[in-house]
Amino acid sequence: MKLIVLLLLAGIVASLGSGLFYLTREDRDSPKVLRALKIRVVLSLVLILFLVGSFIFGWIAPPGT
Repeated sequence: MKLIVLLLLAGIVASLGSGLFYLTREDRDSPKVLRALKIRVVLSLVLILFLVGSFIFGWIAPPGT
């Protein structure tokens, strides 16, 4: 469970870094910047859906319970 969350977070940070790299090194309208943004948004949505689904199915619980 933790490994999946950490991998998704690492993917989000890597996509953020690559987007920043392409934004500073290449043209701002480069398709690489857009692709990095799309990947980051999709990974973020997958992470949120995974966490909500895990909570609903009882795989994780809020802290203090």
